[in-house]
Amino acid sequence: MDRKFYANEREIDLAEQKDIHKRGKQIIIGRTIIFILMTACLIAGYEGFPYCYESALIFFLIFFTMVRYHEQLRRRSAFLKSRLAVHNSYISRAGGTWRKRSNDGSIYLKNNRPQDVDLYIFGEGSIFQYICAARTKRGRDRLAEALSPIPPADFSAVRFRQRGVSELLTRPRLSLDLEAYARLLPDNHDTTKLIEMIEEPLKQVGAIYNLRFFVLPVFLFTLVLTYYGVIGNIAIVSAIPLISLLISLIFLRRTSEILKPLQAISSELRLYKEIFNRIEETDFNSRCLSKIRESLAGEISAAEELQRFSLLVDVVETRRNPVFFILGNAFLLLDFHCVMNFLRFNENAAKYLRKWIDAWSEMEVLLSLASIGQTRTTFCFPQLIDDPTPKIEAKSLSSLLIADKKAVTNDVKLTAGTTIITGSNMCGKTTWIRTLASTVLLAYAGAPVCAEKFSVSKMAIFTSIRVNDDISQGLSTFYAELLRIKSMIEYSETKNPMFICIDEIFRGTNSMDRIVGAKEAIRRLTNDWSITLVTTHDFELCDLTSRNNTPVTNAHFEEYYVDDEIKFDFKLREGRCHTTNAKYLLRMAGIMT
Repeated sequence: MDRKFYANEREIDLAEQKDIHKRGKQIIIGRTIIFILMTACLIAGYEGFPYCYESALIFFLIFFTMVRYHEQLRRRSAFLKSRLAVHNSYISRAGGTWRKRSNDGSIYLKNNRPQDVDLYIFGEGSIFQYICAARTKRGRDRLAEALSPIPPADFSAVRFRQRGVSELLTRPRLSLDLEAYARLLPDNHDTTKLIEMIEEPLKQVGAIYNLRFFVLPVFLFTLVLTYYGVIGNIAIVSAIPLISLLISLIFLRRTSEILKPLQAISSELRLYKEIFNRIEETDFNSRCLSKIRESLAGEISAAEELQRFSLLVDVVETRRNPVFFILGNAFLLLDFHCVMNFLRFNENAAKYLRKWIDAWSEMEVLLSLASIGQTRTTFCFPQLIDDPTPKIEAKSLSSLLIADKKAVTNDVKLTAGTTIITGSNMCGKTTWIRTLASTVLLAYAGAPVCAEKFSVSKMAIFTSIRVNDDISQGLSTFYAELLRIKSMIEYSETKNPMFICIDEIFRGTNSMDRIVGAKEAIRRLTNDWSITLVTTHDFELCDLTSRNNTPVTNAHFEEYYVDDEIKFDFKLREGRCHTTNAKYLLRMAGIMT
C-alpha cells in the first residue's frame, strides 16, 4: 500500500470538499438575492415601470443557472464524500479494523461446501468481507463465483484476469473514482429487473404520434398570423394547445403503460453514466481492461446513450407535475416525444444494456481483487503452473486476514505427499494450513496474494477444519468428519490433483480409535496426485509411512518461554515437535495448580 499516495489524495479531496462547502454557501446567498431582485422587478413592472419585465427575465435566467450550478456542486460533494469513504475503507483494511465492513457475503455460504467456513471465504471476518468492492448484486455474485475451491478449467482465463488486476494497481486514482461512484449506488443494487424491463419488446405505435412534430410549429405559425392580422380570432390560436392537450389525455393510459418501466428507474442511470464515462475515457494497456472498455464504447457509447436515456427518465419523472404535464403536452405533445424516444432507445441500445452491466460486474470483481494490492505492503501475482503434478511454493507467505504489522511470514515448498504438522496449542498449525489453502483459492481467482513469491499448480481444494455436529441430521462431530474424509478419498480415486487440509484429524473420538483411523485415512490420501497437510497432537502419526514411494514428512511449530510467560514465533520448522504446553495453559486459566 502506497500510504503516501492515499494520504495525499485524501488531503486533496478534503480541501476540495471544504472549498465546495464554501462556494455552496455563497451560491445560496447569491440566488436568494437574485430571487428578491427578480420579484422586485416583477412588482415594478406591474406598477408600470419600463424594462422591468425584461430585467426580471434576465434575473430568472441567472437564478436558474445558479440553481443548476448548485446542483452540480452538490453532486460533486457527494462524490467526494464517497471517495473519502473509499479511502477510509482502504485504511481500515490496512490497519486490521476491516471487520466492521457491512457486507460479509454470508448469503453465499453453501451447506455442501465446507471450504466456505473452513477457509473463511464467506461470513464474518472472511476473505469476501475483506476484498469486496462490488456494490451491485451481479458484481457480488460474480466475485463469489470466482472464490471457489474448484480450480479453473483453464489457467489462461485466470492469467487474463491477473493482467487486468495488475493494471488497476498501477492506476490507483481510477480505482478510487470507480469505487466512489459505485458507493453512491444503493447497497446490493440489483440491475436484473432493470435489464428485464428494458429488454422487454415494446408495442409499436401508430402514425398519430407524428403529431408531436406539428403542434408547436402550427401554434407559432397561427400566432404570427394573428399578430399580423391575417387571423382575427384569437380563439383559433388558443384551440391548438387545447386540442394537443386533449389528444395527450386520450392517449394517457396507453402512454403511461409504455413509459411504466421508466418510473422504476431513478438516479442510478446517471451514476452508471459517470462510471461508464470514466472507463471509456481511459486508455488501457491490458487486454482484460481493454475488453471491458470495448464492451462499453463499441458500436455505440454506453455513457452517451445512458446520458440521453437519463434525461428521458428525468422528463418522464417531471411529467408527474400537473403544471409541467399540462404545459408540456399543450405546446409540445411531450408524452408522444417521450414514448418515441423510449422506443428508439429500446430498439437501438436496450440490446446492449446487459452487456454493459456485465462489463461493469467484471470490473467490480477486478476492483475487489485489486484491493489486496492496494492495502498490503507485500504482495505478488502467483505463477500458475500448468504441470499436472501438484506443486506449491511460497516465499514470505502470510494470511490476508491478519494485518501486516501482526502477520508472520513462512516459506514452504510442497509436492505430492503428506506433511504431518505437530505443535503445541495456539502455536499456529490451523492458521498455517488455512492461510496456505486460502492463498491457493485467491490465486485461482486471479488475485494477488500476500507473499513475495507464490506458485501453484491446478488442484481441487478439500478441507476438514471447522467440523461441527448436526443435531437436525443426527450427526456427531466424529461422524461429520468421517463424511468429509470419505468425500476426499472418493475424489482421490479419480486421480485428479488435490490439495487436502485436515486439522486435528478425528479429534471427536478416543485416542486409540483416532490413531488407528487417522493412519488409515492418511495412507489412503497419500499418493502421487495429492498434497495432504494434517495437523495433530498425536505424535504416533509422525512415524507414519505410505504404502508406496510417496513421501510422508514432518513439520512443526514451537513455543518458548520468557520470564515464565509463554511466547510463539509462528515459524514453520522441519521435523516433529517435542514440546507441549497444555499444562501451562491449564495453570494460566486457573484450572490446574
